[in-house]
Amino acid sequence: MVNRTLARRYAIAALAVGRERGVVKRVGVDLATVADAIGRRGLVHDFFVAPVIDRRVKERVLSQAFEERIDPVALHTLLLLVRKRREALLGTIVEEYLALERAARGAETLALESARALDAAEYRELIERLERLYGKKFEVTQRVNADLIGGLRLLMGDRLIDATVAGRLDALARQLHTTA
Repeated sequence: MVNRTLARRYAIAALAVGRERGVVKRVGVDLATVADAIGRRGLVHDFFVAPVIDRRVKERVLSQAFEERIDPVALHTLLLLVRKRREALLGTIVEEYLALERAARGAETLALESARALDAAEYRELIERLERLYGKKFEVTQRVNADLIGGLRLLMGDRLIDATVAGRLDALARQLHTTA
């Protein structure tokens, strides 16, 4: 089991050093890239998390693979994980780092799901209205789901707003079931 509190501590430390050096965004991108490269399965992942492989060997391989490709703060974060035998935390550290970086910018994630693709003007107007209404900037991911029949479903952080035809029909069915 991954210790999210411990991962958050590493993320806070990496973010603080990244802020000091003015490379917050780059460190986040580099850590995410390395986490994707290492993955959650496969030989590279197995090598990275294997407790039987000597730490110095892992450090050397990581340094050779990433030294010229990623920011030194990201590289030293990886090497620290290896030294402390916390390699399995990498994915969670990246999640925490990106969440902290987003919060520092006053942004929040917004998952937008619609029955059809919104045109550029509709999309821009919707996001601008939400940003004014909630006083936040949103990092939006958009997905088309024809099963919604019509309307929108928004997930902002942990808040769900279901304004879809399918959602309204489900709510009506629940209401009819409880009153019957």
